[in-house]
Amino acid sequence: MTIAISLRLDDEAQRALGQLEAAGLSRSEAIRRAIIESAARLRRRAALAQEVAALEADEADRREMLEVAAMMESLRAAG
Repeated sequence: MTIAISLRLDDEAQRALGQLEAAGLSRSEAIRRAIIESAARLRRRAALAQEVAALEADEADRREMLEVAAMMESLRAAG
């Protein structure tokens, strides 16, 4: 299923679209790719945020991280 949309581009978006068209993409393909890639970035950011939250909530991991940091600091000071 396809739908047609219309949009208004500011100067920056127009220049970016022109660059994509100059690289051989059609307007439709450039806009489709931009939407899909933007959504993928949002999903990756959300997944990364979830991973960070899980690591922050893992007390054993936090303890180990502090132990490793302390060990690395002692090695640096000794060397």
